Amino acid sequence: MSAVSDRLPTFPWDKLEPYKKTAAAHPGGIVDLSVGTPVDPVPELIQKALIDAADSPGYPTVWGTPALRDAVTGWLERRLGARGVTHRHVLPIVGSKELVAWLPTQLGLGPGDEVAFPRLAYPTYEVGARLARAGYVAYDDPTELDPTDLKLLWLNTPSNPTGKVLSKADLTRIVAWAREHGILLFSDECYVELGWEADPVSVLHPEVNGGSYEGIVSVHSLSKRSNLAGYRAAFLAGDPAVLAPLLEIRKHGGMMTSAPTQAAVVAALSDEAHVHEQRERYAARRTLLREALLNHGFRIDHSEAGLYLWVTREESCWDTVSQLAARGILVAPGDFYGPAGAEHVRVALTATDERVRAAVERLKA
Repeated sequence: MSAVSDRLPTFPWDKLEPYKKTAAAHPGGIVDLSVGTPVDPVPELIQKALIDAADSPGYPTVWGTPALRDAVTGWLERRLGARGVTHRHVLPIVGSKELVAWLPTQLGLGPGDEVAFPRLAYPTYEVGARLARAGYVAYDDPTELDPTDLKLLWLNTPSNPTGKVLSKADLTRIVAWAREHGILLFSDECYVELGWEADPVSVLHPEVNGGSYEGIVSVHSLSKRSNLAGYRAAFLAGDPAVLAPLLEIRKHGGMMTSAPTQAAVVAALSDEAHVHEQRERYAARRTLLREALLNHGFRIDHSEAGLYLWVTREESCWDTVSQLAARGILVAPGDFYGPAGAEHVRVALTATDERVRAAVERLKA
């Protein structure tokens, strides 16, 4: 077992523990803006669907119920503008993190193969490559990479941590480049519902992919848009030639979403009202935190979408973390997401209204 764990970096969040203790010691309690975990209630219609499906004694299927696949394909067409998607174009997954971590292994990648991801990125892209013993490379523009050994290209739009959104023109250019070189492209679009100053576009849009899903797959999650992080509910959409083998592998591995969760996803994807309500909550928190951080002397970069503000005072991210922890505010150091984040911190919008107001008051002092 140690041979596997030895491939992995130190779990980054463990480094934050001393600062979490400092913030927790504040007389007014901690305001935790470090982890992007939802804090608002699961919408009642989703809870009801879960409860109604609670009597599920049999094994669920890895591919999901027909109702689930119908809900996913319908959402892809309504929300992302995808065309011609069928059940063969979709695959439920057990939350998006397990997919990111195990995809290179499930694709059969290994030594001599390369996985690419953004220079500032969710750390699990690198973890996935390490687990498969594949090489990995970070990029600013993927089309400038050497494509020789590149087998898997990760996009992330809107970005975690920066909130940057790739334009339709950039996506079109990158998709064409990946296809030209026979590189499989996976686009992590888990924050696609949370555009603020930009309207995120999916690689599934026909103006991006030319009406073909060949060589492209998008990753979607209900954790943020529906407050379902605790349900582990996500799905893939794209090239059936990629998804069919993944389905077979996942059948053998027993990687199935629970039947009650599948029912909850059907309810969640069939309703937009709760998504709009949650967006309004995040928008209000974003406005308050953004103004408070700017007034406190921070600069906010990108952050045009997603659940975070990417901020800097052009100092070590750990100095910023320490100073904010002394005010009872915990944020994530930018170098968790790559060396390029060494002078930034990530501030999450995922705290209650009361805790956000507390952070705003502390930033005024």
